[in-house]
Amino acid sequence: MSQRKMLQFSTGALLLLLHWFGGLVLGEVDKDFSSCLDFFHDRTPPQGIYEAGYQPICQRHKNQYHFASLYNRQHRAPLYSAYTLGPADGKRPDSTWMYEPQLAFSRASSEMSPFNIPVDQNVIETQAVLEDYRNSNFTKGHLNPSMHQKTIEDRKATFTLTNIVPQRADSNSGPWNGLEREVLRKFKAFCVGPMYVITGAMPYKSEARWINSRVSVPEYMWSAYCCPSYKSDLPGSVQPFFPTYAAVGRNDRDSGEEIVPVNIKVRKSVRGYDVRRMTLETLEGILRQRLSMPISLFAGQCQ
Repeated sequence: MSQRKMLQFSTGALLLLLHWFGGLVLGEVDKDFSSCLDFFHDRTPPQGIYEAGYQPICQRHKNQYHFASLYNRQHRAPLYSAYTLGPADGKRPDSTWMYEPQLAFSRASSEMSPFNIPVDQNVIETQAVLEDYRNSNFTKGHLNPSMHQKTIEDRKATFTLTNIVPQRADSNSGPWNGLEREVLRKFKAFCVGPMYVITGAMPYKSEARWINSRVSVPEYMWSAYCCPSYKSDLPGSVQPFFPTYAAVGRNDRDSGEEIVPVNIKVRKSVRGYDVRRMTLETLEGILRQRLSMPISLFAGQCQ
């Protein structure tokens, strides 16, 4: 065989292999959550979310799935992240921030990756980057908080910007952090099986607000849990919190009080970032009205 024919054959075989292997890595960013359904109650993601532009992501790190996120490409922020709660067996890790390669390149690695310097333009165009948050007066608010994850690798995996929304510091370290700790306490004290958590962001009703003219800022944060198996002898004061409960937190202290009232008795630094506890049905009603979608968060309402 001539050198030219050998080159043509090798090139063709290489292209065939690239096409074949490329097909194998597609799926972490795909049309559904089929690779990571274990993070949803009854292996069923929230129903009724039908707007185009939402991208399911099975969050993969170190060759393992850790949680799931529904990402809005236009807003460069997740609508929600879903996970099973596992009390941390160590401290919060140092934050090495990562991005989702397959949002930028369909045949890229299926693993979240640390940001390179300089950041590739395709990454900048398809998702949030660290530069968006600099000098923005917003913190990087975890939807899946690292301390709700058991192992060090589980906790590191939460540090991807596809799990992050712009959150005010006094909400992030104040009332919202208090809610995250409360949910963790209830899990430890009363759940005898997995707790499924879905935490999300609620955009402004009238007009979207942005940081860096790129990343959507939520007016509210929301969260709901499902604990289908729990202790049979729950104290009366705790019974309303099982098998489901939910909450909405303010991310704008100047918002109206129709969803979350303001407690004027709390200290001034966190006033206006209140969190309202509520039933799952109440939260779903708020989301249906705000997002104009017939949303149902847990299969069978976690019954």
